[in-house]
Amino acid sequence: MTRERTAIRSERVLIDGALRPACLLIEDGRIEDVVEFSALEGVSFHVEQIDSVLIPGLVDTHVHINEPGRTDWEGFATATRAAAAGGVTTLIDMPLNCIPVTTSLAALETKLEAVGELLSVDVGFWGGVVPGNAGELAAMAERGMLGAKCFLCHSGIDDFPASSREDLRAAMPILRDAGVPLLVHAELEAELAPPCAGDVRAYATYLASRPRSWEDAAIAQMIELCRETRARVHIVHLSSASALPLIRSAKDDGLPLTVETCPHYLCLTAEEVPEGATEWKCAPPIRERENRELLWAGLESGVIDFVTSDHSPCTPHLKKPAEGDFCGAWGGIASLQLGLPSVWAQAHARGMSLTQLVALMSERPARLAGVERRKGRIARGFDADLAAFSPDGYTTVARDALQFRHKVSPYIGREVLGQIEKTWLRGQPIYADGVHTDARGRAILGRS
Repeated sequence: MTRERTAIRSERVLIDGALRPACLLIEDGRIEDVVEFSALEGVSFHVEQIDSVLIPGLVDTHVHINEPGRTDWEGFATATRAAAAGGVTTLIDMPLNCIPVTTSLAALETKLEAVGELLSVDVGFWGGVVPGNAGELAAMAERGMLGAKCFLCHSGIDDFPASSREDLRAAMPILRDAGVPLLVHAELEAELAPPCAGDVRAYATYLASRPRSWEDAAIAQMIELCRETRARVHIVHLSSASALPLIRSAKDDGLPLTVETCPHYLCLTAEEVPEGATEWKCAPPIRERENRELLWAGLESGVIDFVTSDHSPCTPHLKKPAEGDFCGAWGGIASLQLGLPSVWAQAHARGMSLTQLVALMSERPARLAGVERRKGRIARGFDADLAAFSPDGYTTVARDALQFRHKVSPYIGREVLGQIEKTWLRGQPIYADGVHTDARGRAILGRS
C-alpha cells in the first residue's frame, strides 16, 4: 500500500552538523524519515525540490511582543509574520512590556487569551520574577510557563521592578524544582557611573552611563546564587566581554549556567553609532569594536551558548528621533527577521561555517526553552519546521521589506549576507518570497 506524504528535498540539507543531499518525508507535520536524495520509489507523495540550503527553523528565545496592553508597540500578528520572514519558526515571548506583565497565573491566562488566531509561528512564554511573586511561579510553570525572567536593575517600566538577592533566593529553588530556568537581565548598579547627561545626542554619553562593570557584577552575583541554589541560570543579551572569564570558570565548575548574546552586539559597534541615532540604543549598550571581537571569540569557543534577537521595539516617538536624545529615548533594537543574514555576514567574514551558526540559532536555544526534542533540528520525529536559506549574495536592508510593526532599526541601509526564501511550519509553507500564507502557529505550553 502507498501512503500520501509530503517530501522536501535539497542537495544541501543541514543534518547532524553537516550539509548533505537528503529528502525529508513529512507526515502529520512531523519528519517521518530522512532518506537519500533519490530514494522515492514505492511511495506516493508530492515532492518539492529546493535549490538553496534547507535548515531547521530558527528558535528565538528572546522576543518582546508586548501584547496585550502595548500592541501598538508590537503584537502577535506582526511579530510572528516577521519571524516567519526571517526563518524563525519558534519564538518565546518575554513577560514585559505587555499589560499586565506576565508575573502571575492570572496574567499568563490573559496573555494566552490575547494570542487568539494571530500566530504565524509557534510561540512559548516566559514568566517574570519580581519582588513578592515567588508564590505564583509553581502554578505558572504547571500551566506551561517555560521559565522566568528577572531584572537586577530598573526594567524601564515600573510594573516590572528589579529583584534583590533575597527575592531571587526565594524564587530560584521554586524554579529549580519546577524544572525551568531563571533568565537574568544582568546589570547591577555596583559602582557610580557618569550620569546620562550633558550631550545627550552623543552615543558616548549613554555608553559611559552603563559600564561593563555593571554586567560583570551582576553576573558574579548570579554565579554565586546559582552555586548556592543549583537553579538553572541563563544570562540574557550579554554585552560585556570582560565577564567571559567569570562565565568560563563557572562552567568549568559544572554550574548550570548558560549565556546568550545578540546580533546587535556581534554586528554593530559603538564607534559607528551616528550622532542622535537613537534607533541604536539598547540596554546593555552596544560596546566598542574590541569588545565585539572578544564576544565573537567567546561564541566560537562555546563560552557563549547561542544567539537570540532581543527584538525590543516601541512606537517611533518613544525613540525621540527629533531630539536624538540617547538618554531619554526608549532602549531596544528592532531586528526580528534580520538575525540570520546579519550575523551570517559577520560569521562568514570570520571563517565560521553556516552549519555552526545555524546551530547557535536553532538547536541550542531550543534546549533553553525545553523544546529540543521536537524543535531546532532536522531529524526523524521532529516537527517539520524548516527554512530555505540562500547563503550567498549581499543585500541592503530596506525599510519597506521589514515585517515587524514599526520600521525603525539600525539595520536599515546596512548590508547583510544571504536571505530566507521560504519557511515551513510543521511541513506547511508559511512564507515564500515575501508572501505569507494563512497557516497558523500554536501556543507552546510546557517543556517537552
